Amino acid sequence: MARFITIILYLQKNNNTMYIRNIIKNLLIWKDSDARKPLIVRGARQVGKTSIIHQFGEMFPHYIYLNLEREKDANLFLNYSSINELVENLLFLNKVNLTHKNKTLIFIDEIQEVPKAINTLRYFYEEFPEIYVIAAGSLLETILSENISIPVGRVEFRLLRPVCFEEFLGAVDEKNALDEIQKIPIADFTHTKLMDLFRDFIFIGGMPEIVKNYAKNKNLHLLQPIYESLLVTYQNDFEKYAKNNSQAQILRHILTTMGSEFTNRIKFQNFGNSNYKSREAGEALKTLEKAMLINLVYPITNTTFPLISDFKKSPRLHFLDTGLLNKMAGIQKEILLAKTLDNVYFGKVVEHYVGQEILASNYSPMHQIRFWTKENKDSNAEVDYVIPYESLLIPVEVKSGAVGRLRSLHEFMDVAPHQIAVRIFSEKYKVENVKTIKGKPFKLINLPFYLSHKINEYIALNI
Repeated sequence: MARFITIILYLQKNNNTMYIRNIIKNLLIWKDSDARKPLIVRGARQVGKTSIIHQFGEMFPHYIYLNLEREKDANLFLNYSSINELVENLLFLNKVNLTHKNKTLIFIDEIQEVPKAINTLRYFYEEFPEIYVIAAGSLLETILSENISIPVGRVEFRLLRPVCFEEFLGAVDEKNALDEIQKIPIADFTHTKLMDLFRDFIFIGGMPEIVKNYAKNKNLHLLQPIYESLLVTYQNDFEKYAKNNSQAQILRHILTTMGSEFTNRIKFQNFGNSNYKSREAGEALKTLEKAMLINLVYPITNTTFPLISDFKKSPRLHFLDTGLLNKMAGIQKEILLAKTLDNVYFGKVVEHYVGQEILASNYSPMHQIRFWTKENKDSNAEVDYVIPYESLLIPVEVKSGAVGRLRSLHEFMDVAPHQIAVRIFSEKYKVENVKTIKGKPFKLINLPFYLSHKINEYIALNI
């Protein structure tokens, strides 16, 4: 109990946003685990990995920060004869007594700059398990080859994603709204205010630097240079992990056409009205997925476990962040002026947002989003998302229409071995007992957009 009081006092003292508090609490679970292994924190550039781990490091009596983009730090991992020598050198240079190694956190940032350092993690696990070790690298997956591999079984992972809506409320000091959204079920009187805040969030997005600036200045105009800076940063990274100049050009093409292709089911061949062949575009898209800038979302065709994606079918294309997408698509003004967000850019914006929220609900790299499809000669059906809940696969539709118009959802429920479905829409929370077109009864949980992060909690409430 004393340890948790200390944690709470620390978080209050440092006035962290909810986004940072959530991640630090997750890191504390790792810290206190008896089976702890060196931790690799993954995530795209600019999602706040370094800043958050710095704050986490303040909780340790001894904190050693290494950035392998700096020559003096990189040389430590290039020139050592044994893990004992490396550890002794690290502790000595940072004035840490060897007897205090079990109270020390070593953070190896930009570890991809010295691939040899990745293999070092296994030796920390095997010979110095008492030392807390965290590594991070935005482009880590893009440099792995046959000769460089992550030491499987000797490390564990956490994945950082952009800020979710609930965390956004904490960042912009909407304490009352945050308190209410955490109450399950939510009260009807909160709807108008939360929809207004949701409109702000879907415009702004969840990139930490942008959210931080908006929280400080409450000025949308001041955000524009930050959007542009982030996008330029991602473009500049292409030179680092493209195999050649030709692939770098394809990567740029994908980024510039993302605004018109997001949430669409795509073909690799001639992607974005180009002349690129399937293999060329496919390799480039998968490179961006490794860099965690995009998600290739594949369908499933079953309504029961196992949850297996069908990689033979066309995937949907999702980007890192909805706010950045709005900038790339040139639809920021449309979002500001729209009376309702249901149909902005053909409803693609809110559909993309829901996927981003589902991903943000879990720190595991294994956590993915999928959709369901049924394709045959007579008819095609497609449900926007399918999420696992205990032993069930729950369909999630992002819709503005009446219940009777959810044809694809009805087709899913007709063959599903359960009676629970979810609709995300712009109206207040409600639960309806309805029937499919064929007459099967099921319970439809209707959640407003701003509750997309809490789908599992509302399923638990109604199952």
